[in-house]
Amino acid sequence: MIAIGSDHGGFHLKQEIMKHLDELGLAYHDYGAYSTESCDYPAYGEAVAHAVASGACERGILVCGTGIGIGIAANKVHGIRCATCSDCYCAEMSRRHNDANILALGERVTGVGLAMKIVDAFLNAEFEGGRHARRVALIGQIEEK
Repeated sequence: MIAIGSDHGGFHLKQEIMKHLDELGLAYHDYGAYSTESCDYPAYGEAVAHAVASGACERGILVCGTGIGIGIAANKVHGIRCATCSDCYCAEMSRRHNDANILALGERVTGVGLAMKIVDAFLNAEFEGGRHARRVALIGQIEEK
């Protein structure tokens, strides 16, 4: 299950991503926003992050205007490693090397076609473990301080 959320600035791209997930046959839960009415991105970043951190959802996708603010909000939740990505390589490597569990995108800076490729890169990549596991564990130690 994929947790997905956006604020008003990411609403349209979120809708496109949900269509794409439907086409791929992937299950998701939409944590809002449900319109383009102005709202506050931290609430949606937090909701998706809690869904992923609790294990209710395996991964998450967040969208705001740039992906930055909503990603910062998600990263405040213990156990979350949210990567704001604007290209496929970074999305793939965020999974392979950093075990990112949430992808953040920006509707105002990323076109729909590229966004779908970034989503695919993120969802299809797996954590490599090995030396990267040690580094991710070190991130967890920082989080515990």
